[in-house]
Amino acid sequence: MAFSFLENRMDRLDAFADISIRRACAFVGLGAVTVMISLSFDPVLAFRTGADIAAVLAAGLAFSAWRAPRRNIRHTEVYAMLRGSGVPANWLSAEVNRTQIATVLRARLAWHAERVAVTAVTLWALALLLWLLRPG
Repeated sequence: MAFSFLENRMDRLDAFADISIRRACAFVGLGAVTVMISLSFDPVLAFRTGADIAAVLAAGLAFSAWRAPRRNIRHTEVYAMLRGSGVPANWLSAEVNRTQIATVLRARLAWHAERVAVTAVTLWALALLLWLLRPG
């Protein structure tokens, strides 16, 4: 078990980090879509609000990426997922491996922050386009 983990540890670390981040982003996205639907009487306001929520999420992800190397990795969901998947405890306790987990987590958080920021800009552009095309 330990050997198979060590062979593809980067793939597994990336996958666990992505699962953890995407789960959190999905909850925020669900809330954003719900708010946007409730504001559907004014499409410009709906898109602006969705863009604002996405921008706040992107800022939160960027802050988390910045903080990841200084954070205690044992308090992250990725660490819990690794422990639950049968990774040897001595591998997780090594400082070099905890640093590697933090580095992967930082890279994945930054990647997701960039994608969410692009989504926010796209929603703002749609809001601007709808505002410009609004009659009257």
